[in-house]
Amino acid sequence: MMGERQVRQDALFYEFSLERRVPEKHLLRSIDRFVELDGLRQELAPFYSAIGRPSIDPELMIRMLIVGYCVGIRSERRLCEEVHLNLAYRWFCRLGLDGAVPDHSTFSKNRHGRFRESDLLRRLFESVLQRCIAEGLVGGPAFFAYSANYLIDADNAIIVDVEATTAIRQAEILAAKRMIERSLDCFDLYPERLIGDSAYGSAEMLNWLVHEQGIEPHIPVFDKSQRTDGTFSRDDFTYDHATDTYRCPAGKTLQRYRRRFTTPRTGIMKDNSTRYRASKRDCQACPLKPRCCPRTPERNIPRSIYEGARDLAREIGKTEAYQTSRGQRKKVEMLFAHLKRVLKLDRLRLRGPNGARDEFHLAATAQNLRKLAMLIPVSATTPAT
Repeated sequence: MMGERQVRQDALFYEFSLERRVPEKHLLRSIDRFVELDGLRQELAPFYSAIGRPSIDPELMIRMLIVGYCVGIRSERRLCEEVHLNLAYRWFCRLGLDGAVPDHSTFSKNRHGRFRESDLLRRLFESVLQRCIAEGLVGGPAFFAYSANYLIDADNAIIVDVEATTAIRQAEILAAKRMIERSLDCFDLYPERLIGDSAYGSAEMLNWLVHEQGIEPHIPVFDKSQRTDGTFSRDDFTYDHATDTYRCPAGKTLQRYRRRFTTPRTGIMKDNSTRYRASKRDCQACPLKPRCCPRTPERNIPRSIYEGARDLAREIGKTEAYQTSRGQRKKVEMLFAHLKRVLKLDRLRLRGPNGARDEFHLAATAQNLRKLAMLIPVSATTPAT
């Protein structure tokens, strides 16, 4: 029999609890355990006037931004609409049923003012990272550097640092150095090895890792010495450390100078390399000249002044540990697929270097919070120290 809705008088009073309406396994309930904003007001106090109309609660704005970046809501206008309607979002933002949601323009006003002046989003990222360290999720032997300017702990794929730069290789290398030094200074995190792609395989970067920081570079060497025209490449020449010379496939010697100078010369070129030249007499009579230097009188070999670090990186590339590091890339690179597909950060919305910095800090914070929620069950939560 088809049922019929019975019209009855509405109750005079209702009992409603947001706490009971948010499921125990909801993402925001899991994340809420690790959001610690106790020192927020103290840090922002110097940027507010002591008189005048009370402002929008900064903790409310930060919680709303965390919601937006954790669930992939990029538009702040839409974020305000979703928080107004969604009970779980209201619960996470401590709004209750009747709390007013701020206007979307409030976010841009504070982002361009107080938030950037106080570097609040950086502090937020560091507080979440500190919680990851307290939970024992950071401190593995390897860090992973990526062209998106993330520095990541390879064990649990926790983002250790982030710095937005232009898409230029030199800027990315400088950002990687800053992140490694900052993680050591701020959190005493010192990796045994750094994993990265060939963008970080320049001679200067490898020398900085090996000789200045003592970090093993599990990085492909950035090398353009391989020839494709059928002539001998630099790998076909053997370097002798004792005599500081090269030996060609015909057994002849290539050296930097063939006469003595009154004033000693370093021989270092503008590109931080030296040139090893063969004797013109040896090359003219050599039967291998068509395969070595068919268009020049003699063969010369460039060698970087940081070639020692490059050679070490090449030797590491032949080990099983290097192959293990290559395998770890797959786990870590999932972060960037997650960044684009789940958090919807396939392109930057905010303009300029400061806007990119804000977005990357919020995205990294959201990813670390989601990782904490996934790796630390509710029953296993421990208080932060």
